[in-house]
Amino acid sequence: MNNEVETKEKSQAKEAVNNLGVEGLLIYKQYLDLIYYTLSLLVKYPKSERFGLNSDIRKATYDGLECILYAYRLYDKKEKLHYLFELDIKLKFIKVLARISYKKEYISAKNYSAWSRKLFHIGNMLGGWISSCQKG
Repeated sequence: MNNEVETKEKSQAKEAVNNLGVEGLLIYKQYLDLIYYTLSLLVKYPKSERFGLNSDIRKATYDGLECILYAYRLYDKKEKLHYLFELDIKLKFIKVLARISYKKEYISAKNYSAWSRKLFHIGNMLGGWISSCQKG
């Protein structure tokens, strides 16, 4: 009887997460936080970088969000892994652009550190998602 209650509670919890959709994914929430933080940093960049580094960072960040949305909606593991690996590349690209921003002194060491931590945390979650897709 106890197992029936636990099973019912687990299925209700799963259903609640499924009803939330992509908003229920922790990586989605963390990635949105990354976007907001990134946009707050890009305001500090000089106008000369508006169509250069600034634009590249913005595009890579939005492309990463798109990869999360595609990966969430796909059921075919091969296609899902394609988008997850693409997201991994986008995260690595953003890390490089963040390092360039720091070296050019567009952002402070504190900003660079916070940005890197956010990217690292999302990368860890992404690694777990990729592992679970490869196992199953």
